[in-house]
Amino acid sequence: MSIEKVKEYFRQYGMEDRVWEKEHSSATVEEAAEALGCEPQRIAKTLSFQAGDRVVLVVTAGDRKIDNKKYREQFGCKAKMLKFEEVEDLVGHAVGGVCPFAVKEGVEVYLVESLKRFETVFPAAGSSNSMIELSIKELERYSHSLQWVDVCKES
Repeated sequence: MSIEKVKEYFRQYGMEDRVWEKEHSSATVEEAAEALGCEPQRIAKTLSFQAGDRVVLVVTAGDRKIDNKKYREQFGCKAKMLKFEEVEDLVGHAVGGVCPFAVKEGVEVYLVESLKRFETVFPAAGSSNSMIELSIKELERYSHSLQWVDVCKES
């Protein structure tokens, strides 16, 4: 189970107890915000893309959408999301629980500048009802992101 991989990943840092599981789904930004009682923009949603032969995860604030022009300028190709049935096999987490932690080797993680306006954010943690609260510095460190990018627009 994917959440177990994420808990194991955070165990090496003594942080596995910070992974929360809720009774209700947190698979969408709206559901996660409701489950946590926070603003939707503080949900750090992870989007999965195919960029040529690379798998790219883009972690952005819950109130942002991909800007196709900015994405193309950053990654040199059109923004092509992974198909639902490809996500778990290529990333290591199923849709609804995709997060930038404990992903398959070779998956590239990028963080979107829009997240920097918050002190803490809530990314998923491997399942459709789990999450973790992290500071921006912690998100940067534990996601092993390659860089901060600006590939989104406001919703």
